[in-house]
Amino acid sequence: MYDLLVVGAGPYGLSVAAHAASAGLSLRVLGRPMASWRDHMPRGMFLKSEPWASNLSDPEGRWRLDAYCAGRGTVARHGEPVPVETFTEYGLWFARHAVPDVDERAVTRLAPCPGGFEAGLDDGRSLTARTVVLAVGVMPFAEVPTALRGLPPDLVTHSGDHADLGPLRGRDVTVVGAGQAALETAALLAEQGSRVRILARADQLRWNDAPPPRPRPWWRAVRAPHTALGRGWRNWLYAEHPGLVHHLPAPTRARIAATALGPAGAWWVRDRVEPSVEIHLGHRVAAAIPEGNGVRLEVVRHRPGPGASGERAWSLQTEHVIAATGFRATADRLAPLTAELRGSLLRLPDGSPAVGRDFESSHPGLFLAGLVTASAFGPAMRFVHGTAFTAPTLVRGVRRRLAAGGGAGAGVGAIPVPGRRTARERERETATRG
Repeated sequence: MYDLLVVGAGPYGLSVAAHAASAGLSLRVLGRPMASWRDHMPRGMFLKSEPWASNLSDPEGRWRLDAYCAGRGTVARHGEPVPVETFTEYGLWFARHAVPDVDERAVTRLAPCPGGFEAGLDDGRSLTARTVVLAVGVMPFAEVPTALRGLPPDLVTHSGDHADLGPLRGRDVTVVGAGQAALETAALLAEQGSRVRILARADQLRWNDAPPPRPRPWWRAVRAPHTALGRGWRNWLYAEHPGLVHHLPAPTRARIAATALGPAGAWWVRDRVEPSVEIHLGHRVAAAIPEGNGVRLEVVRHRPGPGASGERAWSLQTEHVIAATGFRATADRLAPLTAELRGSLLRLPDGSPAVGRDFESSHPGLFLAGLVTASAFGPAMRFVHGTAFTAPTLVRGVRRRLAAGGGAGAGVGAIPVPGRRTARERERETATRG
């Protein structure tokens, strides 16, 4: 029985594994390394985050993006976006140097068992561990508008479904959304010869400004400091102190998670979109009907004005729809947990699982990392930079849990089961509720 099973080998899973290995825990990492980046992002995309804010986390800070680039004769410069291909290769390099061998088998089922958890694998075998961290990335949480659900993938896809946009070359494509994924996808489609339009509920597109030089006069730095999430003191709080965000009331955290760093395009994609992409703002898809070789979209105004009925504004015929409509990280989408285990988790008002100060869920020994914790710790959990706080904090929590169950490597631990919690654990559960 392992001390820790890490399910997922993206930036969060690899970072947690690096810290756990350094702490001397026996662990197993399961999943295809950097799968979301390798399998769900088309070539030609770039990271929106600055290079210095895109490091995976290891205890000594040795395996940084700038070190990877320097070893290949390139430089990761402030204000110069990093290609997704470069970041993906960096993640694989990090895994080779900072993480024990990654087992690429997929976990199909995760259930409690005496002393911990049993993970069923896609080859029919199983592993057991005293504690587990789910770091499953974003793809299990892909959100598609209700009107577009149920249509076949030859007509409707999510932006995360595309490792290659080539099959859409020369076709008429409608991209739904107004964030970076929507805008960059539209730019890539236009540049390969597709006929592309953007349809969004927003009344206007938002564009991030090009960042000023990192070294600046002190008075400008004090007024609006650079942070991994953009300039400003509020972003500094979110980026550097997720633990403080966790102490805010639950309604405040939910509001921050829903509104902070809203949809916006990077400065370097604006000139690629505005001259070549048809844009329709203030509208949403009310219905989608397969028709001919494509789909007919019934479009209505998103916010009807005074006296308006919200009736159909117009119809749109297109060959394919890409829903670049983000992700909704709720507990009911936490594959591969069994239904019983998912159903037992305490939840925040937005449906995401509640976690304590060290990322432990309400089920003892089950830890969560990444996007699914954004409502608990703030918007940093939506970015790679969040690994810097998550990985060491979570591993400390794992060690405390192991110690409570008899200590790492001391045989089958007495990890408490639901319904038999200590007073301290009941207090922690109460804290996760608020």
